[in-house]
Amino acid sequence: MVAEKSEPIQGQAPVEAVEQRDGGVTLMDMLRIIRKHLISAIITFVVVFAAVCAYTLLVPPKYSATAQAFATYNQTVANSEDISSVNNASSYISNQIKSYPTLTTTEAVLQPVIDDLGLNVTVAQLGQQLTVTNPTNTAFVNITVEDDSPQQSATIANEVAKSLQSVVQNSLYDSSQKSPVKLTIVQQATEPTSPSSPKVALNMAIGLVVGAILAVFVALIRDLLSTKVQESHDLQEIIDAPIMGRIPDDESLKQPVPVIVSAPSSSIAEEYRRVRTNLSFTSPVEGSNARLIVISSVSPNEGKTTTSVNIAATLAENGASVLLIDADLRHPSVADKLSLEGNAGLAHVLSGQASVKDVVQRYWKPNLHIMPAGPKPPNASALLNSKTMKELIRQALTQYDYVIIDTSPMIVANDAAVFGAMGGGIVLVSGRDVTDKRELRDIASQLDNLGVTVTGFVFNFAKETKKTSSYGNYYYDDDDSTQHRKGKRRSSSKKK
Repeated sequence: MVAEKSEPIQGQAPVEAVEQRDGGVTLMDMLRIIRKHLISAIITFVVVFAAVCAYTLLVPPKYSATAQAFATYNQTVANSEDISSVNNASSYISNQIKSYPTLTTTEAVLQPVIDDLGLNVTVAQLGQQLTVTNPTNTAFVNITVEDDSPQQSATIANEVAKSLQSVVQNSLYDSSQKSPVKLTIVQQATEPTSPSSPKVALNMAIGLVVGAILAVFVALIRDLLSTKVQESHDLQEIIDAPIMGRIPDDESLKQPVPVIVSAPSSSIAEEYRRVRTNLSFTSPVEGSNARLIVISSVSPNEGKTTTSVNIAATLAENGASVLLIDADLRHPSVADKLSLEGNAGLAHVLSGQASVKDVVQRYWKPNLHIMPAGPKPPNASALLNSKTMKELIRQALTQYDYVIIDTSPMIVANDAAVFGAMGGGIVLVSGRDVTDKRELRDIASQLDNLGVTVTGFVFNFAKETKKTSSYGNYYYDDDDSTQHRKGKRRSSSKKK
């Protein structure tokens, strides 16, 4: 009778496989996180790179000029009794020259330069423009000056070299004693032809690298701080269950009729059929050939009722006999979703005021039956956990191929867990930007303690991917198809 009523294949995953995790963040995890927060990552990268570019372009250019001096021993002094040999002189020079970079920045060296050139700076300020080095194992002293003016940088460098030479040879020792060190300027500073800073190519490279690193960092932080489920993979990180279908947010789902009925050829209808196929691989209830599909969500407004009615319609469309029970007695909505009379329903049956045949209604097809919730009772939990409810489900499983129960959200009540224990699991409907990760973890712990599994997820309000949108013209309902063909004929006639 039922085309889809096939036995489950042992060990076969009904839908896409769930990745095995070792507790660490893999490269694929990183790429997924960046894709999830791609806009934030791009904005961060652009801001950082733009800031580096702005700094590079707006900062005044600096020019560097270098004068070079070479230290040797004074031949006259070296031949005296103070220094007996060339080796002693070389050792003395090596020790002395190490202090020349610091000596160059002192007042004794720089103040004469300031006075001679008429510079409007202090000794400390001029010292900040200097970079004096003594290359390892050499007798060279390199004096580099950075200034806004290329000519001024060369002039100052040469003057500092001359002043250092004068101090070393004439001022460090008593007037009666000649300096044992002779400092010779071997390279005059020349006017630079290009700025030494900012280094455009280097800064751009730094901007690219730092921007990329901060973009990844921002994406990771946003993912860590995110409290809502953003994509289906977030669900599988908390509960190891397959994704049975991804349903985008669409106005057609808000209509008081299942999309399977109103737009059977649409892409959304096909996605619900994908869910139907996956459910056909679930195991029947023990002792029967029927399947009990318990549908719930973590919190309200995640689309569980819309999912329930559309799954029921797809199963009935395929020839299965289906009973949809609205067991959300605290907030019944199946009757409104299908534009049915909801004054009499499950609450009357459980309280003994009516029989099942009095409240079950036929919808769309002869094999699709609906049991509304009826009026809100004051003791919903007691009624749903009663022997009468369990017996009702057992009887329904003998008469239908599929019994679908639309239950309260898990944070409202644990009715779904009770029914799930009877059917071997529950189907969780989770809405993007609606499902709270912490609440989902709490629900996962509760279900684990009760020994109830999650059969799978239906991910609602999913973002439409490029691949899906590329098939946009492939899916259309019959009315749209007719209008589409008429439109083409009218266009053709106009061209003629």
